[in-house]
Amino acid sequence: MHPKLNPTAALLLTLPPLLWAGNAVVGRLIGPLVSPMTLNFLRWLIAFALLAPLAGPVLRRGSGLWPNWRRFSLLGLLSVGSYNALLYLALNTSTPLNVTLVGSSTPVWMLLVGRVFFHVPISRRQLLGALLSIIGVLLVLGRGELQALLQVRLVPGDLYVLLASVGWAWYSWMLAHPTTEPKAIRADWSAFLMAQVVFGLFWSGLFAAGEWALGKGHLTCNWPVAAALLFIAVGPAVIAFRAWGAGVARAGPAVAGFFANLTPLFTALLSSAVLAETPHLYHVLAFALIMGGIVVSSRR
Repeated sequence: MHPKLNPTAALLLTLPPLLWAGNAVVGRLIGPLVSPMTLNFLRWLIAFALLAPLAGPVLRRGSGLWPNWRRFSLLGLLSVGSYNALLYLALNTSTPLNVTLVGSSTPVWMLLVGRVFFHVPISRRQLLGALLSIIGVLLVLGRGELQALLQVRLVPGDLYVLLASVGWAWYSWMLAHPTTEPKAIRADWSAFLMAQVVFGLFWSGLFAAGEWALGKGHLTCNWPVAAALLFIAVGPAVIAFRAWGAGVARAGPAVAGFFANLTPLFTALLSSAVLAETPHLYHVLAFALIMGGIVVSSRR
């Protein structure tokens, strides 16, 4: 395997899909109680409050954040501002099956974005790895039955997931290719995440305001919603973004993209646990195929 894909990098890249799977399950549960753009804004507002004691100095006027506001604003838009907002929106406008199916294209977009914008060649092993990984995802989505996949019909709402996947690929490549970022911010994970969150809050707040202006915003204030917001702010937001950034730095965006396809598998397993259903053989086969795609793509 590639020397950069060591056990530490693999663990760092496996943790975010697990947390994002929990994010999807919780997002579906509280979807009727909180509108998608509002949910995304509140999530990152809590994350901002959690990061403030650790990374407050990065917001000061003399820090290196403000001279590089254009880059951090773009990073914040692609990650904090739009990625999960689009996924939450997709859960309200499309079926979970379609959402996960379109999202399984992430490794392909990782390879294409790297080739077109960052001039990174695509190897045959990476193409084979992408194929194995996507087959594994399709196996989960179809529950081991071809007929279930043949009945899938894409709708305009699936465009949200497609945009999210492309944006996440671009974001991951930007993480791996720092340009003007000050070393003091880049070296401190909390400061680096805060630099994205502060601009991401602007974008997510703008989208939430538009949601309410169009009369589509709603929020139910109760303890289950508060607990759900705290979970998605701490786990899928702060911890997952920290682990993903560290994992991408070690293994590279192309390899990291294949780990993203563990999300549908983890989502299926968590959904089965919530619904008290027993995992099936196709879950095991899908896991083997997805991991096979990771191994094949990361070999020299």
